[in-house]
Amino acid sequence: MRPRSRRVRNIPFNKIAPNMITSGSVLCGMFSLMLTYRDQFVPSALVLVIAVFFDYMDGRVARSLGGSSAFGEELDSLADALSFGAAPAFLIYAKYIGADGGAIGILGTAFFALCGVLRLARFNVTHVAGAFFQGLPIPAAGMALASIVIGGIPMNMYFAVFVMAALGSLMISTVPYGNLKLLRRDNINKAKVALLMGLTLSSFAVIQEKALLALIGIYIASGPFHVNWGRWLARDPQTYDTPNPERK
Repeated sequence: MRPRSRRVRNIPFNKIAPNMITSGSVLCGMFSLMLTYRDQFVPSALVLVIAVFFDYMDGRVARSLGGSSAFGEELDSLADALSFGAAPAFLIYAKYIGADGGAIGILGTAFFALCGVLRLARFNVTHVAGAFFQGLPIPAAGMALASIVIGGIPMNMYFAVFVMAALGSLMISTVPYGNLKLLRRDNINKAKVALLMGLTLSSFAVIQEKALLALIGIYIASGPFHVNWGRWLARDPQTYDTPNPERK
């Protein structure tokens, strides 16, 4: 009996390209873990900043090419769990806590990573495109930890555990955070964008390595105050949250 030949289906480029970009985020997460293991904490944190670029671009490429897929959404969540959950938590543990932190340090670190995974699972199941995210997005939480290291902020082990516990709690909370992904090119207030870019560049010029932490801190604080940066940057806020397909 002759074996049945199987036809190999060619996967279109518009499906492959976004997933290749997402894979860049996975690599950044792994590089960060390896650098942390070698006690190269600042380079490890900087690699996580690069992961944000991949995380942002995969969604834009998927939407522009019409290549969104269920596979891509799952891959993206797994990449986020590594690059913005496990990697930054291990970075803070290695730099500020270590073996002296005992069970409290282990539990605080694990709590952050667990909350990140729960946040991603809830997003995948319940999220509907709208003006706000429910809870602090995991990339922002991961960047907050990375920016602490980049800024050279001194912390004892107990405060480090508190920071991770606070960020983890915000991720699984119902605090609303602005959804910048709904901001479209044809609805951007260029004057406000220029002002925001100018303030951002000025902050890096003035406070240098601590600027990223300051910017992330402003975003984190915007949640409890219901400040939506996407709506603020929109030229027409009334049409800002009109439903628009998104990848994640």
